[in-house]
Amino acid sequence: MSESASSFEDDVLGELGDDKLQEIAGLLGTDTAGAQEVVGTTVSALAGPVQEEAAAAPEGEAPLQGVSTLGGFATGGLMAGVLAKVSKPVANVVAKKTGIPVATVTRVIEMLVPVVLTVLTKRAARKK
Repeated sequence: MSESASSFEDDVLGELGDDKLQEIAGLLGTDTAGAQEVVGTTVSALAGPVQEEAAAAPEGEAPLQGVSTLGGFATGGLMAGVLAKVSKPVANVVAKKTGIPVATVTRVIEMLVPVVLTVLTKRAARKK
């Protein structure tokens, strides 16, 4: 894993916090170490498509221009849309790697999307 992917994973785990990590562990039927591993695998799988989408943005049109661009599903935020679009393929990849049922991985992804959006928003704000 590249340093930036590892850093992104660390940021997501930090933003996730112990309570949400425990919730994910319960959903997965594992301990927090197992949950961290699944979160790491999922975040790594999500990072690729998000970076590809950012790179595909037209020149001069930065895809990460603060919270209004990231938005949520209701506001049609660009990154929320990207995450929604790639969540099913990512769930399939993670399920195949981990042996966890796709439905369970999908639920984990649903819990991670707002956290990933928060991390992306904070990173975008730091770049200004």
